[in-house]
Amino acid sequence: MRSYVTFKDEIPSGGVSNQLSHEHELLSGAAIFNMKRLIGRVDTDPVVHASKNLPFLVQTLDIGVRPLIAALVNNVWRSTTPEEVLAIFLVELRVMAEGQLKWPIRNVVLSIPVSFSRFQLTRIYRACAMAGLHVLRLMPEPTAVALLYAQQQQQMIHDNMGSGSEKIALIFNMGAGYCDVAVTATAGGVSQIKALAGSATGGEDLLQNMMRHLLPDSENLFLGHGINEIKLMGLLRVATQDAIHKLSSQDNVQIDVDLGNGSRICRVVNREEFEEVNRNIFEKCESLIIQCLHDAKVEVDDLTDVIVVGGCSYIPKIRDLVKHVCKIEVYKGMNPLEAAVCGAALEAAVASGISDPFGSLDLLTIQATPLGIGIRANGDRFVPIIPGNTTMPARKELIFTTVNDNQTEVLIVVYEGETEKAEENHLLGYFKIMGIPPAPKGVPEINVCMDIDASNVLRVLAGVILPGSQQPAVPVMEVRMPTVDDGHGWCAEALHRSYGSTLDLVTVQKKV
Repeated sequence: MRSYVTFKDEIPSGGVSNQLSHEHELLSGAAIFNMKRLIGRVDTDPVVHASKNLPFLVQTLDIGVRPLIAALVNNVWRSTTPEEVLAIFLVELRVMAEGQLKWPIRNVVLSIPVSFSRFQLTRIYRACAMAGLHVLRLMPEPTAVALLYAQQQQQMIHDNMGSGSEKIALIFNMGAGYCDVAVTATAGGVSQIKALAGSATGGEDLLQNMMRHLLPDSENLFLGHGINEIKLMGLLRVATQDAIHKLSSQDNVQIDVDLGNGSRICRVVNREEFEEVNRNIFEKCESLIIQCLHDAKVEVDDLTDVIVVGGCSYIPKIRDLVKHVCKIEVYKGMNPLEAAVCGAALEAAVASGISDPFGSLDLLTIQATPLGIGIRANGDRFVPIIPGNTTMPARKELIFTTVNDNQTEVLIVVYEGETEKAEENHLLGYFKIMGIPPAPKGVPEINVCMDIDASNVLRVLAGVILPGSQQPAVPVMEVRMPTVDDGHGWCAEALHRSYGSTLDLVTVQKKV
């Protein structure tokens, strides 16, 4: 199913299509798509830059603000945002669902990529609010698949076709914009996520690599984003996409496309060529699987099942690399294109309190944090307080102290990610603790606590205690994260420019 929003005469409308007859509309400059890939990203993000050859306008200033996105309407660029596009599409889906159910829909459960930052989650919440929908749950896509797998295993036990012993499954999900991996332990309808790994690598990258391979100068040709360039982009995109689809079931495919202005591509592409052009993408996928198994502390021999889902699951190389790493045949009990949405539907039923006398909804998923959460300390280092793949809900704390004598303020800068350098992670927010009594450096104890509740709400608490006192030296600060909004790419640099190291923290070493 292709999903898009078309802008015509200033009245945008959403649509879904499986028909090639809609390709002209999709690729004319008036249709916006792939917004899940762009939502919550700033214009310095490599993913944004990789989207510049889409057949609509993605304009950047490279200064850390949201990119300008626009559709071509009557030869005028009409600006929009990823949130608006997603909201329009959600409204269309809601209308379709209400037409089938004959009942108003006000709540929603959405599956999201593993690599989404908390800032991106806030943009999803905003899009849902714009669509008049209340979010019951946001769940990583492989977690939704894990819930469906748990129900299937429970049903097998009920039908006396399986055992009640714990089963370890690896779930590999790759769609147009993202690649996700999860390892889950399932028993009795309970699915515990042992580890998650993900990246913004997907079918779009495979497509763009092939477009550049077929037309090496394509990026320069697309710079103008005029009507002719958009048409050229569209023709090349459709031809390349069609070839990739055919290579899933054929060893080679004939490409014959007239791009206009005397430019024509007429050649045969084989599966080996496609795989070589995208070798780096497939290597990334393989490394994600290995990383997830390592983080879960699970050996390949411990795996009961390997589940491969998402649109890219039909690519032979994807299935082969998963089988190669996991040394097990792919699980065949799910529709790869429907698994995540079926799991989300199950979660919606459970969250809504719907019961089933046969016990098919006696399900529970124990979630894990996909990324570490911590603060900037020890110079420009990222110090995780809640490590990645921690079971939720979670509450952890660390002790820090001042770096300067008589330092009366400290700056708590909260990040999410896995990179040692703080500024290479996702900035979630910041706040100051003021009024610390003057003392030599290293004396005040600054306790930073992070709490994630069952609804995945993150709160950061910070307090100061001086030696010999049992009471906080200043009132405890409690801040819900994230606090940053649009333009947050500027914040880290602005904080450093304004404060330097004057409000820095260092970790207090644990006494042996």
